[in-house]
Order: sequence, then C-alpha cells, then structure tokens
Amino acid sequence: MDTLRIVGGTPLTGETRVYGAKNAALPILAATVMASGTSVIEDVPELEDVQVMLEILQQLGAQVHSPQENVIEVDASTITSTNVPADLMRKMRSPM
Repeated sequence: MDTLRIVGGTPLTGETRVYGAKNAALPILAATVMASGTSVIEDVPELEDVQVMLEILQQLGAQVHSPQENVIEVDASTITSTNVPADLMRKMRSPM
C-alpha cells in the first residue's frame, strides 16, 4: 500500500475522487474520526462490512446519515468513546 506522509502545520482541505470499492470505503470511513466537522463520502457501496463500519462509528458516538443512495455523512465531532465493541469487530470480514 502506498503511504502519504504529511509534513507541516497546515490543515488539509479539499476533495479527491476515490471510486466506490469496499477496500477503499472502509479505511476512508475509519479516517473520518480524524476530521473536524462533517465528512461526506460518495459512492459508498452497500455491503455488510460497510454497514458494520457505520454501526461502529455510531457506537463511538459519531453522527452518521445517508442523505441519498451511496452517500454517507459522518460527523465525528460528537465521538465520546475510543473503544470499538468486540462483537462488531468480529463481524468485519476484512482487516482494517
């Protein structure tokens, strides 16, 4: 896997296009916990692993909404926990 190393004190902003695939969607959804404000992820495939990831985010306290098909909005500013429930992690079929 390629690695992006970000050096400096300037916050990241902007948009990038990542095509909808489970192997892309899961780490992107996990990364929303590091963003301030609401993250909007488009082209999210409707798969069981994605649904489990959304449930994990909600269990951590994030606000998760799907305003339209294949679009997920995650507001991680409301996270109150860092403990991922073990039963939900066991449901994941792919490594994170």
